[in-house]
Amino acid sequence: MKGQRIIREMRDPSRRLLLLTIGVSVLFFMLLMRLWYLQIVKAEDFQNLSENNRLRLVPVASSRGTILDRNGVILVDNSPSFSIAVIPQEVTDKEVLVKNLSRLMGMSEGELLEKWNKARKGSRYQPIILASNITRDQMEILEENRLFLPGLDVVMHPIRAYYYGVLGAHLFGHLGEISEQEIGNERFKDYNPGDYVGKSGIERNWEKELHGADGGRQIEVDARGRFLRTVSERSPTTGNSLVLTIDLAVQKAAEAAFGEQAGAAVALEVNSGEVLAFVSNPSFDPALFAGRLPAEIWNTYLNDKRHPLENKALKGQYPPGSTFKIITALAGLEEGLVDENTSVTCNGSYRFGNRSFGCWQRKGHGTVSLRKALRESCDVYFYRLGEQLGVDKIAFYAKQFGLGEPVGIGLENEKSGLIPTKAWKEKRYGKKWLSGETLSVAIGQGYVLTTPLQLAVMTAEVATEGTVYAPHLVKKVVSPEGTVLREFYPTVVRRAAFKGESWRAVKRGLFAVVNEPGGTGAVARLYEVKVAGKTGTSQVVKLRDRKGAIPYQYRDHALFVAFAPYEKPEIAVAVVVEHGEHGGSAAAPIAGKILRTYFETKGVIKKPVPQKHYSSAAVPDGTPIAETVEPVPEEQNGND
Repeated sequence: MKGQRIIREMRDPSRRLLLLTIGVSVLFFMLLMRLWYLQIVKAEDFQNLSENNRLRLVPVASSRGTILDRNGVILVDNSPSFSIAVIPQEVTDKEVLVKNLSRLMGMSEGELLEKWNKARKGSRYQPIILASNITRDQMEILEENRLFLPGLDVVMHPIRAYYYGVLGAHLFGHLGEISEQEIGNERFKDYNPGDYVGKSGIERNWEKELHGADGGRQIEVDARGRFLRTVSERSPTTGNSLVLTIDLAVQKAAEAAFGEQAGAAVALEVNSGEVLAFVSNPSFDPALFAGRLPAEIWNTYLNDKRHPLENKALKGQYPPGSTFKIITALAGLEEGLVDENTSVTCNGSYRFGNRSFGCWQRKGHGTVSLRKALRESCDVYFYRLGEQLGVDKIAFYAKQFGLGEPVGIGLENEKSGLIPTKAWKEKRYGKKWLSGETLSVAIGQGYVLTTPLQLAVMTAEVATEGTVYAPHLVKKVVSPEGTVLREFYPTVVRRAAFKGESWRAVKRGLFAVVNEPGGTGAVARLYEVKVAGKTGTSQVVKLRDRKGAIPYQYRDHALFVAFAPYEKPEIAVAVVVEHGEHGGSAAAPIAGKILRTYFETKGVIKKPVPQKHYSSAAVPDGTPIAETVEPVPEEQNGND
């Protein structure tokens, strides 16, 4: 009976209607909730998706600031370059796209995928740079095949233009694409994948000033990715410009003077610390590093025994050789062990214990005073003085010149050189200092190491008789509008409180090196300006038999330091020629050319006027023939 009652109730039309109404109501309620979720809760998200399906964000890279020399001559600027970019959101099949791009452009699939995957941490709507500095032919191929390369576009960004080629490459540095590690660094938080940043030199250390701020355009495109209109735009901000302390004429003269020789040179204004020339030779082409460096060029750089990629002025560490005798002489004068009249007899060697230390002049220099010892670079004089001083005293005075620690010029990875002490050897090698080792230190050999930059600062300190200005490379930071934002003035960082007569005695000896008969630096002489200097030759390896040709890598280094004018110094120069053998014949001529160019730019020395030469006495316009002036022969009496 109960079952029949249930059946009758189910057949009741009113009850069926009620159940249907409840079911429909539940369904509509669910639809309404879904519509509410989609249109209210997720409205903003779907609006963004919709906009991004038809809008494209095109970054507009900022131009880096210009780099100029002290006289306003542009050294490094910008030029337009084109890159291939991809919008991940618009690509349905990455592998197919990469394969097509590789086939059409002759690019490596692996490299394209690597760049894609590295940059995928950003937004799917942000362009990823797959290839930089593409050629015009590659641009045309891309445009012709755009339908088969969905999501790809050609974007323009500025790259560095080096107006003087390889000139100053180690100083300016080079750019490179920002790395994955740099993107994660707080310092580069506002950078995008594919941006270019300074990797070395001025470009790296002044990145914040030079980079500027990127802009962008939001454009509307159709289904094929074709431009329809610009929706919004933010202009990029050009980076600030740098006015360097470098003098282009002096820099060019210094680099040209090296020719094919390897080495470094630094020229300083002694009364300001401004760097006039900063040379490392041979150089490299910084423009090549903005893109993918061809393997053959990279291998050429790596296999070159002269090491063109090394910044020798900043990182090259060399025994200073006889240029270090300046320090030993000052130490002896300050300690009262010698004066200008103290004489030593040099017969070609110095006996110490059971060992004989030879002078470079095997026949000896005879009776030698301090002036003559500096002029002719007598080793015996300084062996004896070094023995009297001891290594720790020599180290004390060397450190008054900043040797053994970085100068702090504002470039990365500057080397500190080395000034040895007894404690240093005990700590480094666990051995006691041997007295005989002091003799080598006294003439700038043994463990002593210096950089060309340190030698330039040392020479400037001698020129000013103890006042050291902070060496620096930048004079001004200038906004794109031409406003001077920062200016750098001479700053005294150290004063060496030596006796005035000690300075003057050494300076008289350095004057003799260049200007008196027998001076080892005679080839650096300028007849219009008085130059003082010191030659040096530093041993690379000890060779018992020096007869015959010595392989390049075993030849001695040649050094020369100088300042001028002697009476009122303005400029100090340090030159190192790797494996140049003799400072007087290899390094001094380079310093002489640097000094001559500097004083020519000052108008102190007149530049030579090119003369026309005729085969007969008849001159076409009737003008008298100019007298022939023979150059003064270069004098080379010394061998150090």
